[in-house]
Amino acid sequence: MPNILSAYQPSGLLMNGHLQTIIPSLFRRVKLPKATRKRIDTPDGDFLDLDYYPSAGSAKLAILSHGLEGDTSRPYIKGMVRAFLQAEYNVIAWNFRGCSGEMNLREIFYHSGATEDLQQVVAFATETGKYTKCALIGFSLGGNLTLKYLGEQGKNLPDFIKSAATFSVPLDLAGASREISRRSNTIYERRFLRNLKKKINAKSLLMPGVFETGKLQSIRTLAAFDNSFTAPLHGFTDATDYYDSCSAIHFIDKITIPTLIVNAANDPFLSDSCYPEDVVKNLASVYLEIPLQGGHCGFGNGRKVYWSEERAIA
Repeated sequence: MPNILSAYQPSGLLMNGHLQTIIPSLFRRVKLPKATRKRIDTPDGDFLDLDYYPSAGSAKLAILSHGLEGDTSRPYIKGMVRAFLQAEYNVIAWNFRGCSGEMNLREIFYHSGATEDLQQVVAFATETGKYTKCALIGFSLGGNLTLKYLGEQGKNLPDFIKSAATFSVPLDLAGASREISRRSNTIYERRFLRNLKKKINAKSLLMPGVFETGKLQSIRTLAAFDNSFTAPLHGFTDATDYYDSCSAIHFIDKITIPTLIVNAANDPFLSDSCYPEDVVKNLASVYLEIPLQGGHCGFGNGRKVYWSEERAIA
C-alpha cells in the first residue's frame, strides 16, 4: 500500500526524539481498573502471565505485546489498554517470559522472534470462544514479534484476527542493534544491559552451571549480549544468525490482514533499514506511517489519550 503521510504533531515541550522517548516513559501516569492476572502453561513446561481487562458484553479483543525489558505496567501499554477499553474492547496485555515479576522456569527467556509464545496467547483467547474480532498491537520488540507472527501465519492466521498496529518497530534487528550502540544512545543501552545482566545472574542462581556468567563483565553492547546469551540460549548460531532469522522485514510480505507500522523518523533506536518504504509500497495489506516526530514508543500530544492510541483505534 502507499506509505501514509502522517499528521502527528508532538507536544511543544517535547522538542526532540530523546525527550519524546524519555518523558512519557518516566512521567506519564495512567489509571486503569485492576486487571485479572491469568497464568497459562506453555508446551515446554513454562508459563506466561497475562493481564486481562474485560469489557462487558463485547466480543472484541485486543492483544498487546510490550518491548525489550518491558512489561504490562509500562505507560505505553497502560495507555493503549485504556484506549481500547474506552472503545469497548476486551484487552489482554501479556508479559514475555521472565518479565512478569517472577522468573520463568526454563533456561530460555524471550527474544524478538519468539512467536510461539504469542501463538499461545492467541490460542488461549481462541479457546475461550468469546471473541469474534481481534486486533494485535505491538511495541518495539513486541512489534517485531507481532509482524513476524502475522507473516509466519500468512493465510493460516486465525479468522478472528482482523487487523494489527505496531509502533517503533526494529524491523531490521541488526540495523537497530548498531543504532542503539551509538554514543548518543548510551543511556538506553546501559539500562537494557543492566536489566538483562541481572536476569542472567538471577537465573544462574536457580540453574547453577547453565549460564557462563563470567562473560557478563566484558559485555558492553546489546549485540555482544545477544551473541553470548540470546542467540545460543534460543538455538541460533550467533547474533548475526539471530538477527537475520527474526527480523520482521523478512516476513511482512506474507501478511494478509490490514496492518499498520508506525516508525517515527526521529526514533533514536531505529536504523534507516527500519523504514522500508520501497518494500511496503508493493504490499497489499501493510501500511507504513513515518511521522517526523514521536521518538521511541512516545507519541505524546499533550492530551490524556496519546496520538498512537488514537491511531491504533482508528
